[in-house]
Amino acid sequence: MLKSSALNWNELANCALAGEILTREAARAVLNAPDSVLLEQLAAAYRVRYHYWENRVRLHFLLNAQSGLCPEDCHYCSQSKISTAEIEKYPLLAKEKILDAAAQAKKLQAGTFCMVISGRSPSERVFTQVLDAVQAVKANYDLKICACLGLLSQEQTQRLAEVGVDRVNHNLNTSDDYHSQICTTHTFNDRTATIENVKAAGITTCSGGIIGMGESDDDVIDLAFSLRKLNVTSVPVNFLIPIPGTPFEKIKDLNPRYCLRVLCLFRFVLPTQEIRIAGGREVHLRSLQPLGLYPANSIFIGDYLTTPGQATHSDLKMIRDAGFAIESPDGSPMEVDSLTTVIS
Repeated sequence: MLKSSALNWNELANCALAGEILTREAARAVLNAPDSVLLEQLAAAYRVRYHYWENRVRLHFLLNAQSGLCPEDCHYCSQSKISTAEIEKYPLLAKEKILDAAAQAKKLQAGTFCMVISGRSPSERVFTQVLDAVQAVKANYDLKICACLGLLSQEQTQRLAEVGVDRVNHNLNTSDDYHSQICTTHTFNDRTATIENVKAAGITTCSGGIIGMGESDDDVIDLAFSLRKLNVTSVPVNFLIPIPGTPFEKIKDLNPRYCLRVLCLFRFVLPTQEIRIAGGREVHLRSLQPLGLYPANSIFIGDYLTTPGQATHSDLKMIRDAGFAIESPDGSPMEVDSLTTVIS
């Protein structure tokens, strides 16, 4: 285990590459390092990222397939029952609209098509419709499908596996200790139980968190350690967008350098995992977004659930200008310029 006394970032990278876990002291040092060593941290994190992912950037396309009307009280979410945010609310989209979104994902060479629905857990009627939509997408497009459907039972995850769902997203969001400060209608253990059900069904796991909800550095570290313990496959790192009408609308604790240090920490703790810069990257990383690709190897392309993302052409330009390549669906690198002709 690497300790933080006279911490050397390359030693920390060596530790990660050797599969060793950081001590809490070393993890705190990553988050509390001065800005003067940020580039050194990023270079060390990139060593780990490059070892497993080289210079490829994996693209995900997200569809908010059912919006609003959620009975949960997640304080960060514009779709929760306690939110007064002005958002579009609608039931599960028709299969034809889901197929249209899948076609756009394929056009953009996204490796994964992410279908998200609001709510605590899908009703049998909605769940059956989701299964039907998954089968239709699989029949028409060579896409991996990630489903984000709320809390899921063993029986539900088994049915998802049977229709070909490749991955299920269910974020831990924060640490066990801090969870009650962001949601009271379900527990941290409810979330980990869903992840275990996904693993038991043989589906790969996607789980991450939201940074900037008033949590401490130790909560951020605990989140990373929990994800490592669960051995999740894909880790989206979101940065809180303080949406007006939500209880967290006035929380503005983040700056770009801290966000980059969080991404470095996650790379050191989760060296082999896909780490995705998710919601809030445009808001909080701002002009430093390209630097986020040094520890992270994945982004969402297009919009998020109820907030817009950066224009697709800007994302592709960012990837190209930073010297990275798109990861094609078969895993091989693809030059960004080959995609520009398909973007309207």
